[in-house]
Amino acid sequence: MSDAPTTPAETGFSAADARLGGLDAENIGALLTAAGDVTLILDSKGVVLDAAVGANGVATAKDWIGKPWIDTVTVESRPKVEAVVREALRGAQPRWRQINHPMPGADLPMNYAATRSRPGGPVVVFGRDLRALATLQQRVAESQQEMEREYARIRGAEKRYRLLFQLASEAILILDASTHRVVEANPAALALLGKPIKKLVGAAFTELFDDASRRVAQSFVAALLVAPRVDNVHAALAEGHEALLLSGALFRQEGAGSILVILSRVDGSTPVSAEKAGALLVLERMPDAFVLTDKDRRILMANAAFVEIAQVASEERLRGEPIERWIGRPGLDVDVLFANLQAHGVLRNFSTVLRGEHGTTEDIDISGVDVSSGARHCFGFCIRAVGLRTGRERLGGRELPRTAEQFADLVGRVSLKNLVRETTDLIERLCIEAALELTKDNRASAAEMLGLSRQALYTKLRRYGLGDLDDEESGNGGQ
Repeated sequence: MSDAPTTPAETGFSAADARLGGLDAENIGALLTAAGDVTLILDSKGVVLDAAVGANGVATAKDWIGKPWIDTVTVESRPKVEAVVREALRGAQPRWRQINHPMPGADLPMNYAATRSRPGGPVVVFGRDLRALATLQQRVAESQQEMEREYARIRGAEKRYRLLFQLASEAILILDASTHRVVEANPAALALLGKPIKKLVGAAFTELFDDASRRVAQSFVAALLVAPRVDNVHAALAEGHEALLLSGALFRQEGAGSILVILSRVDGSTPVSAEKAGALLVLERMPDAFVLTDKDRRILMANAAFVEIAQVASEERLRGEPIERWIGRPGLDVDVLFANLQAHGVLRNFSTVLRGEHGTTEDIDISGVDVSSGARHCFGFCIRAVGLRTGRERLGGRELPRTAEQFADLVGRVSLKNLVRETTDLIERLCIEAALELTKDNRASAAEMLGLSRQALYTKLRRYGLGDLDDEESGNGGQ
């Protein structure tokens, strides 16, 4: 196969003389007019000698006669006009190019190709109106923009659904309609069922309930597949045997069916006395923070004070999260806390820190208790902010330890470095206070009694905030 470019003779009619030899100039003109929406005849300099307009052509083309064709187009189309004329004059294969004409309101898009009628003869330019195509392209672009807006709306709706799903206080499960296995679960469901998300996803729905309730749960999801409305049913969990009310609905997404199930605690299933209800209300409103965790250290509930110091939006954001996300210094702090609590059942005044969601830290004391109720194993913690400690509030609010047993009791609650430093500071402060009391606040005598220079004593007084040093430093006090 030859790679040489094709010529007009190779792509034209095979027997043009025999087929079209009898055409006169009028017939040829009619053919040229029918060949395009606009047909122009140019001289070798590109001036329009004549123009014909087809049935759907542009009437203003007649006004171009006598003008250079290049003067009738937009600025950016001028190089294309020159190329069309240049190629036609040298007999090259015609190529279609889009050329725009300036018009009131909007440019007129045309597709042009040109050829020479005979060697040395005029150039014939054929033009096709592209306005219909431009309109179609505009519609396609508008449709695409509408699709993008609709896609953005769907994404926004999905984000809102995800947010609602995560923040809902009710336990919600999403099941695969064909296998009845858990596909998704919100944090409230994880807290209610006491399972991590990795163990819950993929589990059979009926396995979440005790033997007596599995048939009820199976019938419930089977009814949701065939009936538009199914009555709520009661079922008991396999762990803890807590009574729940099941409600749900079937929905379809991407051609696949899914079942949404809401697990609600049954009102009145565990009656609470007025005294206990009052105690729960006090626990919720007390100024000290309270938090309850499961055996895996994940938060089950917390009062308003803990929500505040943890710097989260609501209690729902805490449920199912590990408590070490907010409590304890990096390292073994939380491990020591839970080890002591499991060993003794009760823990008092454990000193550590609380880290807020926004990066703040605060010294706290924790008292805890290990609670076992049937199959449910929980830990309860009362948390108190220590704040700035001075004087006898040092060492976790304790008096200065005086025996080896008292010091040993602090191990694991206060680091050795802090224990030594705070004990030294406390002893030093107590000695200075005693010297000032014995000398009736005579600074010079107190410094001599302590074996310190007066300047060293003033430095320590400033450090511990003892006495008024203004008169002493001005030379009016000290005797």
